[in-house]
Amino acid sequence: MNRPWPLIQRQLEFETLKSALTSDTGACGVVLTGDAGVGKTTLARVATQSLPGDVRWVAGTESARSIPLGVFAHLVGSSTSRDPVAFLSAAREALLGAGGPVVIGVDDAHLLDQLSATFLHQLAIDRAAHIVATVRSGESTPDAVTSLWKDGHLMRLELSPFTRDQSVTLIESVLGGPLEGLSAKLMWEASGGNALFLHHLVEGALEAGTLRERRGVWQLRGRAAITPELASLLEDRIEHLPADVMRVLELLTFCEPLALDTLSDLAGEEAVEDAEQRGLIQIVEDGPKAEVRYNHPMFSEVVRRRVGRAAARRLRGNLVEALRTHPITGPGDRIRLAELALDSDQTPDVDLLVTAAKDAIAFANVPLGERLAKAAVDRDGGFRAANLLARSQLWQGHAADAEAALNRFDPDTLDESQLVRWGVTRIANLFWSAGDAETAEAVLEEVRQRVQNPAAVAVVRGIGATCAVAENRLSEGLAEAEAVLAEPNPTPWSEEMGTFAASMALAVVGRGSEVAALTARADAAMTKVDGLTRYPAAIGPILALTLTGQFDAAARRAQTYLDHAATTGQYLGWGQANILYAIVDVARGRFAETVRRLEQAMAALTVGDTGSAIGWVFPAYPILAQAYSVLGRTADAKSVVAAAEGRYGRHVAVFGPMFEIGKAWEAAGQGETSRAIATACGAADAARESGQFAIEALALHLATRLGDASTAPRLAELAERCDGPMVRLAAAQAAAFADGDGSELARIAREFEEIGALLDAADASAQSAVAYSTADRRREALDAAATANALAERCDHASTPAVLEAARPLPLTSREREVASMVAVGLSNREIADRLVVSVRTVEGHIYRACTKLDVADRGELAESLRDRH
Repeated sequence: MNRPWPLIQRQLEFETLKSALTSDTGACGVVLTGDAGVGKTTLARVATQSLPGDVRWVAGTESARSIPLGVFAHLVGSSTSRDPVAFLSAAREALLGAGGPVVIGVDDAHLLDQLSATFLHQLAIDRAAHIVATVRSGESTPDAVTSLWKDGHLMRLELSPFTRDQSVTLIESVLGGPLEGLSAKLMWEASGGNALFLHHLVEGALEAGTLRERRGVWQLRGRAAITPELASLLEDRIEHLPADVMRVLELLTFCEPLALDTLSDLAGEEAVEDAEQRGLIQIVEDGPKAEVRYNHPMFSEVVRRRVGRAAARRLRGNLVEALRTHPITGPGDRIRLAELALDSDQTPDVDLLVTAAKDAIAFANVPLGERLAKAAVDRDGGFRAANLLARSQLWQGHAADAEAALNRFDPDTLDESQLVRWGVTRIANLFWSAGDAETAEAVLEEVRQRVQNPAAVAVVRGIGATCAVAENRLSEGLAEAEAVLAEPNPTPWSEEMGTFAASMALAVVGRGSEVAALTARADAAMTKVDGLTRYPAAIGPILALTLTGQFDAAARRAQTYLDHAATTGQYLGWGQANILYAIVDVARGRFAETVRRLEQAMAALTVGDTGSAIGWVFPAYPILAQAYSVLGRTADAKSVVAAAEGRYGRHVAVFGPMFEIGKAWEAAGQGETSRAIATACGAADAARESGQFAIEALALHLATRLGDASTAPRLAELAERCDGPMVRLAAAQAAAFADGDGSELARIAREFEEIGALLDAADASAQSAVAYSTADRRREALDAAATANALAERCDHASTPAVLEAARPLPLTSREREVASMVAVGLSNREIADRLVVSVRTVEGHIYRACTKLDVADRGELAESLRDRH
């Protein structure tokens, strides 16, 4: 790879260094200290390149360390006396004899011989030149160099590793596109923020194909690879290590972290202590438990490259034998032992593989669960292994593979317990992964007819309730879910499904305050079955909090899912957690953050090159459509709506009204307010028909914000049946808008702002400005318009029809304004006529009158005028 690597600006350090190298007072230069590869030399050379005077660079090396005045010898000449005093005098004359300001740069000053260090010290004492020197942290350094900063002759500047933000900026500038947040975390942790390590890690991952672009987002998938060049540099640290210390590193490479006592048994206590003293490993204590880790993750990759395949299998076998002698204390121990055994010279135990696969899936590590389950299937692990394999595959969108794994079994040959597991897994795969609700319904009915055990019946009712809610059969789904949860001793499976269905149904029907009671039960259930279920199941609780105006609580809850996903390092959970957080972001008006989250989340959850039918991705589409629209990215909003159309179906029907709201925002972004209002009202009708009263209120509130003055009566009814202040405020806004009450609209805007619904507040303020203007209260109108604009700026400069009208009032009718807005976004007269269902001549008439009122010459100037106002 030959990608250019730009300099990440360390502006403060750069200015400090440059000032010290040009000032005639205080210290006459700087000693830059820091770890190898942190960027000391790069910063020093960039700073000296900007100086007007002569810059003379030398570099300390191991080979020149034994030669007196070694790094400066080329300045003295071969005929000079060997006398040290004459040496120093000749070097001084060579450096300073020409007169004028001189800057001396010394790279790796810790490697200077004593005479060179003394010479540099004398120059600093005499202020004969400005000096910049780099010193590697942790290295033995000549006293003369150390005294440069201890005695105040030079300033000491510690160069820290890059922050995470600096690392991301660097990587994205090289890749030319955004880096996935989870990948950024993993790469920053692996590199430690070290510029050199980061460079080679990116290049190595690109070369290995583990760093790839998907839907415009760069993702790291698989182990962090490093280049041969970096491996060669790091090998210098381990090349001459004693064999017993190398064994410590080799064992740790294949099992990190590793219990201290286990590692000591395998490699010897003295070897472990030696490795720790050399700074290669660290011991982390957690109560009575002590674990060993590498001090830097990169060294693990270097050691791994040195170990052959046969040796690696033998080392893993040694670890397996050692770990088997210790009691297995939890799922983590089982997973580790199974994974090691699978790649070792030991024979893996099939029961261990099956149990570990189940544990991995419960921990949301479904790729590992798939690997372990497949290994068990290949070793005749039977139905349990095949079912686990299918469960791991369905979460990754591999619906056909999951179906194939389950179709090997005839349900007539399964006992009732197996039949329920077979049925639940098939239904989940068909419904959410394949998007085939019809076949899923047939399987559900087949299993329902066969089971009799009360616990099994409850599980089947639970999955049936979840499907019913997803299909927008809310009354049926909620009744079934509540019946399942009312059972005296529900199984984790039935409790998982019941809380999943009930929380989603309660949120959208407007009973959000009842969801909190389900939250603790849901959290407990999700840790016992499939760990990834926790993310789609959290949509209901987080929607309930946002729809009832509890944005801070919603953000805290969403953050717990994001933290969990980042801790486990699993991109599937991370992608879904970002969808959860985007629900809160869009409600708060954080649209740029919404776009960033969802673009990365959808890239992470994309299956293959054609997208995914996975049901739990669908909620991202309407949210992203709104965010794109208010940010003026109308083409992107249209593309998202089109993509969602192709993925909509019975399996995500519960999100249908929300999707229609997203379409309304897309129409509003295009300037088509008539279509936007009609679409919002259509969304409200669909929501009302299915009992989604909270979503109906959301749709009617949008219609109000777009200019529909007929929504107040129905919103008043919904305010009586929906929890929280959001619907009450929407109803109050609709009434005030219909009455043209500017003062009431301004009060409502303040309440929305206090809750944190900033774009809602902006639209209410904008409508207040128009109402004040209509009443000829110009000062209040200007104040309200300024408030609306300020609130919209806090929403990443969001633009809505109401805000635009308040900020730039036009002497146009509503239809003239709509036609002019459609001209501004580039639609032809024919396209406008088709969308408004009027004749082209009618459109031309509206354009002519708009041009006359705005004193512009033609259609082009009208469009430009509107764009300037936007």
